[in-house]
Amino acid sequence: MLLEKIGISAGLVWASLEKGELNVKAVKKATKLTEKDLNLALGWLAREGKVKFNEVEGELFVTLA
Repeated sequence: MLLEKIGISAGLVWASLEKGELNVKAVKKATKLTEKDLNLALGWLAREGKVKFNEVEGELFVTLA
């Protein structure tokens, strides 16, 4: 059941990133996910090589790979 929820959350994150790079705070706001669910979804997508991360002045940005 948890894997299904993570997959759904990953889909929401993916959809929010289709418009381009966002900082993690903006992804959280766009998806309305909890911090835990957002982190699980980002980890899932990162492990699959579907997102890339970039840190600028201490702020984390994410984009589709």
